[in-house]
Amino acid sequence: MGVWGRALQAIRANLGSMVSQAEDPEKVLEQAMVEMQNHLIQLRQAVAQAIATQKRTERQSQQAETLAQEWYNRAELALRQGDEALARQALGRRQSYLGSAQALASQVGEQLQLVSQLKDNMHRLEIKIAEARTQKDMFIARARSAAASQRLQEMMGQGGPIAAFEQMEQRILDLEARAQALGELNADPLEQRFTALEASPPSIDSELALLKQRINP
Repeated sequence: MGVWGRALQAIRANLGSMVSQAEDPEKVLEQAMVEMQNHLIQLRQAVAQAIATQKRTERQSQQAETLAQEWYNRAELALRQGDEALARQALGRRQSYLGSAQALASQVGEQLQLVSQLKDNMHRLEIKIAEARTQKDMFIARARSAAASQRLQEMMGQGGPIAAFEQMEQRILDLEARAQALGELNADPLEQRFTALEASPPSIDSELALLKQRINP
């Protein structure tokens, strides 16, 4: 499994653990962002390390080719001097360096593919993080809205503070109604009649007489 696969597996495992524990949604999302950022850092370090290894292998391959050419030149020099045995040894050394150069060149090709894959994975993770950051803000807003709605329902529900006020209001109204009923039962009937007479509005005739007096004193 590559670095990208291990990163995704670790992120999914950590997220699954946090979600299953029913933690605060904001904490879960923030922790998820931290996890993704940490894996991005690790991926960037892996890319940097792979590039460094590739460059080092390229230098080693070039050095092997340079040495192979130097031993070829020495073999030519020995042959010009008439020392065929020495020329043969130099060519043998050249073949050794050529083999090393070819093996290193093959490694460079593999490392180039690895660097390309790591860079592609890194860019994909960067895009995912940017998308997750946008979704995180939206999910947090939705979570806060849902929590506020839940608190409101709890306040308005049975046993909540608003329901307690409503129950108390109803109880006070009941007490006031009972007090009024008791007052009416305990009142003097004769007193009630005079009170009713005193509270009755004046008749139209009496108001008309008063109005005439004001107009024609």
